[in-house]
Amino acid sequence: MDRFSDDFRAGLHDLMRWRRDVRHFRTDPVDEALLKQCLDTFSLAPSVGLSEPWRILRVTSDAARTQAIENFTDSNTQALAGFTGDQAKLYASLKLSGMREAPEHLAIYCDDSTSKGSGLGAASMPEMRRYSVVGAITLMWLTARSLGLGIGWVSVLDPVRLNADLEVPKGWTLVAYLCLGWPAENTTTPELETKGWETRAPALHIESR
Repeated sequence: MDRFSDDFRAGLHDLMRWRRDVRHFRTDPVDEALLKQCLDTFSLAPSVGLSEPWRILRVTSDAARTQAIENFTDSNTQALAGFTGDQAKLYASLKLSGMREAPEHLAIYCDDSTSKGSGLGAASMPEMRRYSVVGAITLMWLTARSLGLGIGWVSVLDPVRLNADLEVPKGWTLVAYLCLGWPAENTTTPELETKGWETRAPALHIESR
């Protein structure tokens, strides 16, 4: 198919608008079939040199989850110390993780040591492998939203500590720690905008060279 319908494109645009970084989850479990449907999206993602460098860890044990949550709590305390005054108060009021409520935790890594793809496209820009993982995550995120699920990307973490706790192989780089589950509410407005932390740019600025 070389052209999709107007209805399809409108629906795709709506899907992208409704994709949010979710922090507030219901604790209801996610059916295994739905989770598999989300994860299977990785097989459709493009990757540099067809290297498919993504490595997915499903964090299920109480011990591993507790370590990840403690990691976030400590990292968040350190981050708060970097702000002062009203900005510190605002930061402290933000909910930056749904780790305690989300039924699914996924640690997504890039295998920088993979031989798959024979280094094509990554010799001069090895970071392309990690960009490939980010692209795959985006496809999964949209798939999850289309199923009514939400994803939250937790970036307030110490990756070195997480790698040690999860005992990941040498050569793996953390790209994302994701919470996945049923959103407590649905909105098209980013929570950081609602809370007054930041606003979207009114228009995309494009320069020519």
